[in-house]
Amino acid sequence: MRALTRRNQPKKAGVTWVHGALDQPETLEELCEGASAVLHVAGVVNALDVAGFEAGNVTGTANMLAAAKEAGIRRFVHVSSLAAKHPELSLYGASKARAERLVGASMLDWTIIRPPGVYGPGDTEMFDMFRLAEKGWAILPPRGRVSVIHVDDLARLLVALLPAHDDATVRIFEADDGTSDGWTHEAFARAIGWAIGRRVNTLHAPRFLLKLAGQADRLFRGKKAKLTPDRASYLSHPDWTTDRAAIPSPALWTPQIETRQGLKDTVRWYRAQGWM
Repeated sequence: MRALTRRNQPKKAGVTWVHGALDQPETLEELCEGASAVLHVAGVVNALDVAGFEAGNVTGTANMLAAAKEAGIRRFVHVSSLAAKHPELSLYGASKARAERLVGASMLDWTIIRPPGVYGPGDTEMFDMFRLAEKGWAILPPRGRVSVIHVDDLARLLVALLPAHDDATVRIFEADDGTSDGWTHEAFARAIGWAIGRRVNTLHAPRFLLKLAGQADRLFRGKKAKLTPDRASYLSHPDWTTDRAAIPSPALWTPQIETRQGLKDTVRWYRAQGWM
């Protein structure tokens, strides 16, 4: 297996690291050499403007598709986002929707996955929620529901999709932890608190306050900001649950990690790393 990286990586059995980036087509050609399938996971979740999202999510996907075609690869698995379902809500979602259209028009044997919120060991996107819950608080968007998935369950699905499947060709899948109606924001925050061993007090912030907080986070943390004005826009949407009709068939994949246990394992990892 070949994997693209921008930084030096430790040696890993079965993996050949290819140094490069999505805006370096020559490295993508090297990445695709001898491969039978492409798993396109890379993208941008946080950018300063439209151009940043366009470069990372749209142009990057176009370059990856071109490299796959040049190498004669037919199978293409693309990781998108539930945000692509509502492109009008955010620059991020709009860029992911445009990338999906490129994949759909590629004439390859493609499958698109739209993950919901991904959590698990190593995750930095949800880490602020854990850190705040450790202090006994959860600052939440306006009331709504979300779906989530453990990173290991998502990884198993992606690996399962790499070979060609008749029931996965030209399909858009949504996958989660198996909770059919998702989680209310309060319930998920309290599940994090349970995993930490703290009772969590929840506070819902209206959309305008979330956007102000996003501006402040951008001001103080710059490119490392987690709550940006763009993210505040789509977080305020009341329904980020998966469509049960779009879940992969059980013959292909089912989630294995119960969410409360997965959250507890995530807390254990954060503490082992000294993050909490």
